[in-house]
Amino acid sequence: MSIKNYKFTISYDGSRYYGWEHQPNTDLTIQGKIENVISRMVGKDVEVLGAGRTDAGVHALAMIAHAHFDTDMSEKEIKEYVNSYLPDDISVTDVSIASDRFHSRYNAIGKTYRYTCYVGENKPIFDRKYVYYLDSVPDVDSMRKAAIYLMGEHDFASFCSNPRMKKSTVRLVDKIDIERNGNYITFTYHGTGFLQHMVRILTGTLLEVGFGKRSVESIPELIELKKRSEAGPTAPAQGLCMIKVDYH
Repeated sequence: MSIKNYKFTISYDGSRYYGWEHQPNTDLTIQGKIENVISRMVGKDVEVLGAGRTDAGVHALAMIAHAHFDTDMSEKEIKEYVNSYLPDDISVTDVSIASDRFHSRYNAIGKTYRYTCYVGENKPIFDRKYVYYLDSVPDVDSMRKAAIYLMGEHDFASFCSNPRMKKSTVRLVDKIDIERNGNYITFTYHGTGFLQHMVRILTGTLLEVGFGKRSVESIPELIELKKRSEAGPTAPAQGLCMIKVDYH
């Protein structure tokens, strides 16, 4: 046996977890649950590194992670073992052997997130963990016009909740699609990477435009101000889902 680098694709319902990353004083993190199972499988501690650090309550359709360990189990056997011990709200959907140098976070070149709002008359009982319930319908056309200003490479400091951010807050967002389909409004974002709470703050700001609380034309100035306090609220966690991570 020799140590190999395994790549995992993971789906999870983040409702009851404190996010992806280890947190002090709790074992209710996605990373922690997966590490515990794999460490038990191979008989030693294994670190599982993810492509992103989804916040408490945020979901993922296809989080990518990697881990180095040695085992004589096949990828199919690893997947079956891990899923048999993971809780029902976390699932490994694929296991493959990656190159030794593959890193799920550093090698990622793009990410897609989707934020879902519900605008139906009745409360979304069965979707309530996965949507933001709005009590009126925002103007989708206005939000689309505002989103055009947000696309491209900008300093997104106004949309970052970490005031002590030492690294660059410049990011490239090359797609923001806003669609209404029946009782649902979805915001789909694609970019090279996103700052802490950035997708949720973008969504909260666009909803302010949709509800007439801020003008479409105010968005360029908001970007220039680079002040979190000037942007909209952080939309609730449960509406957000990581959809896809891109690699070369």
